[in-house]
Amino acid sequence: MKPYDATGKIIWTTNNSNVVTLKSDQGVATISECLVTAKVVGVAEIIAATKDGKYSATTTIRVINAEPELIFVEGGTFTMGCSDDECEDRELPNRKVTLSSFNIAKYPVTQEQWIVIMGNNPSGFKGDNLPVENINYEDIQMYINKLNANTGKNYRLPTEAEWEYAARGGNQSKGYKYSGSNDIDAVAWYNGNSKGATHIVGIKAPNELGIYDMSGNVREKCSDWYGPYSAEPQTNPTGLETGNYRVDRGGYWENNAKVCRISMRGYTQHSYRTNTCGFRLVLP
Repeated sequence: MKPYDATGKIIWTTNNSNVVTLKSDQGVATISECLVTAKVVGVAEIIAATKDGKYSATTTIRVINAEPELIFVEGGTFTMGCSDDECEDRELPNRKVTLSSFNIAKYPVTQEQWIVIMGNNPSGFKGDNLPVENINYEDIQMYINKLNANTGKNYRLPTEAEWEYAARGGNQSKGYKYSGSNDIDAVAWYNGNSKGATHIVGIKAPNELGIYDMSGNVREKCSDWYGPYSAEPQTNPTGLETGNYRVDRGGYWENNAKVCRISMRGYTQHSYRTNTCGFRLVLP
C-alpha cells in the first residue's frame, strides 16, 4: 500500500485501535517500513496519507489467531474401546486406560488457521472456517513445527487414548454413543445430514466438556500407529513404535451413523491425503 507519487511525510492512522496499533517514522513511504502491532483478533482499516492530504491509500488488516482455543481435560481412568452391541474387532478388547491431564482444541484446525501458518490451502472444500483437509501426517507435522516455532509452545497431535477420552467427555462423561449425545444429528455431520460436504466447525452441539465436531465433519488424525488393542490396563499409552498406518478417529461427512460412534477406529496410510480427514491439536 503506497500513496502514489508521495513526496511529503506520511501519516499512518487506523480506524480501529482496539485491534491494531501503529508505530511509524514520519518519513517513511511504504507500509513495509511501518510496524503494525496486533492487539486482538479483529479487523482494522489502516490509512496512509501525506501530511498535506494530497495523496492517500487505504488497506484493511485482518488479525487472525492461528492458535487453537483449548479445553482443559482433567486426567482420569476410563474404559477405552467398544462396550455396546455394534462392536467391530478393531474396537476390541476394551481395557482400562489412565491418562494425565491435557488440553485439547475446542475445534478441528480450520483452513484459516492453516493458511496463516502454511501460506496455502490444500482443502477440497474451501472456506475459512471449514476444517482443513486433504493433508497427511507429514503435512500436519510440518504445520505443528511451524506453529511451535512461531509460538514457542509444544502443540502436538493427540494420542488415540487422549482423543477417545476427550470425545467421551473425560471425567464428566455421560456415556453417550456419539460425542455429546445419543442423537447423532445433534452433534455430527454425517451422510444423513451433510449433503456431501464438510461444514463450518462448531455449529453442532458440543460434548460434555464443550468440545465440538468429534463424531462427524472430518475424521481426525492421531499420533499413534494403527495396531490391535492390548487387553492389559495401560497408563498414557502411545501406540506401536512403528507401522504402516496412522490412526484416524471420529466419523466424517460421508460416514453412516455406526462409523461415527466414539469407539470406532479408522486408519490411513502415513502419506495418504483425503478430503475426509483433518486434525485437532493438544497442548500438554
